[in-house]
Amino acid sequence: MSRSHRLFPFLRWPRPDAALLRGEALAGLTVGLMVIPQGVAYAALAGMPLVTGIYASLLPALIAVLFSASPRLSVGPTALTCLLVGASLSGLAEPGSAQWVALAVWLALLTGLLQIALGFARFGWLLNLVNSPVLMAFTQAAAVLIIASQLPALLGFAGWDTLFTQPNVHWPSLAFGVASFALLVLARRWRPGFPTVLTVVVASAAISYAVGFEALGGAVIGSLPQGLPAAYWPGWPGWATLGQLVVPTLVITLVSFLETASSAKVDNGQRGQRWDQDQDLIGQGLAKLASGLSGAFPTSSSFSRSALNLYAGAKTGWATIFSVIVVLITLLLFIPLLHHVPLAVLAAIVLVAVMGLIKPRAFSQLWKLSRVETVIAGITFAVTVLAAPRLYWGVLAGVLMALSHFLYLRLHPRIIEVGLHPDGSLRDRHLWKLPPLAPRLYALRMDAALDFATANGFERAVSEHIAAHPDTRHVMLIAHPINWIDATGAEAFGRLREQLDDQRIELHLVGIKLPVENVLRLAGHLETGPRLHLYRTEADGLRAADALTEAAPTVQGAAPA
Repeated sequence: MSRSHRLFPFLRWPRPDAALLRGEALAGLTVGLMVIPQGVAYAALAGMPLVTGIYASLLPALIAVLFSASPRLSVGPTALTCLLVGASLSGLAEPGSAQWVALAVWLALLTGLLQIALGFARFGWLLNLVNSPVLMAFTQAAAVLIIASQLPALLGFAGWDTLFTQPNVHWPSLAFGVASFALLVLARRWRPGFPTVLTVVVASAAISYAVGFEALGGAVIGSLPQGLPAAYWPGWPGWATLGQLVVPTLVITLVSFLETASSAKVDNGQRGQRWDQDQDLIGQGLAKLASGLSGAFPTSSSFSRSALNLYAGAKTGWATIFSVIVVLITLLLFIPLLHHVPLAVLAAIVLVAVMGLIKPRAFSQLWKLSRVETVIAGITFAVTVLAAPRLYWGVLAGVLMALSHFLYLRLHPRIIEVGLHPDGSLRDRHLWKLPPLAPRLYALRMDAALDFATANGFERAVSEHIAAHPDTRHVMLIAHPINWIDATGAEAFGRLREQLDDQRIELHLVGIKLPVENVLRLAGHLETGPRLHLYRTEADGLRAADALTEAAPTVQGAAPA
């Protein structure tokens, strides 16, 4: 692949013909009609002016599809990213104010620059720091908070703080919210490809206008500026404020790209291609920069819209081009039609979008696999909910616990004494109640690398066995699981060999891999000696053990040589 094709992935798109463009136009129209009402609803979730949700669906989507490796993803506002934006800025400014907008733009610029830097540095592997249980728990906790934030608007009361002190329900809002929610749920189940969201928005706007919903005290979208977004550059917030955006920037970058990963793996899997996560980091970062310079907030890949794009038959990035055209036409011509849409309808759109994130059974399924990871996931969920609006503490707590668990496992490698199973394999002797491979032989296997994290455990396992069994005359290390060794591991091996030599115990190495062997030879720890034996395969090692068994009766009563 040429350098230009790597830097500009859109050059790899197939040359369009009439048949391809017809299919792409249909898919783009379907997604475009969905992203407009969703963008407005998610902008409200982020505390931003509602029109910025449409701005975030225009230029960012175009930039992302041109420079990402996964061209069929729908990039724009997402519920989780918008919730993080709103939660991160809480207490720093008044939602919807000029300062709030400026800080949201700074979040878009900072997260975009960070993603671009990670992509060019080929640091996409850093995403592996967040494991699946932590992401699952955080996502579900965030979904719970999103639902809680939207229920007042859906059910027609002012807020949770007024529910018991001033329990005044606005019945028309309740009717719009519940009816919209029911229609969206039913349509999502029975007609997933139908533009139900747009249909509900248009119908609710017409009914709202006809019955005078706004005059009755109902909350509506109101007047939105028509036309293209103007270039926006935020004022300098000061180092203190910028410092408060560092952690939110890291978390939004991480969560946003994990959202992208969930969709990109499906997209690339269907195309039979390897996912280029670094190029997608660059494309998504550029999209965030475009969103910020449009006066909007950080964007991400929407799993629901991307799935709809694939469902509608999108095959290339041309589908996104058509969806951008739909958004553009809406901004230029049809913005006034959104004026009378009740906010209760937007709340219903958000609720239906995030309902699929609530999966209680995921915890019970995880419990069957790993109780420790279930506890980590449960704590992540609890910290995320209790720390609201500072949701990033949930992610940080989960990542730290997961890394601590990983480090604990690395520091405590699985080291077992092996015996010969009836099926011919070497297995845990004590678990399967197997006899030793040979008298006065300690045969062990360490299922880990021999490095600074495991060296101490390796030495301790051998030393403790010899101390408990002073008649041990042979140590056999099944070394094929050891695929890496560092300087600390080499030093530990050297000390162990000296200890065994001092005690006149012979060391048998079975199946040592070439990279490990090379390091040990360079360190001088595999020098030929009467008490060191190397075997290439387990079969060779078992034959040596059989020979020791046959020789045992003749030397059993003899003193050690």
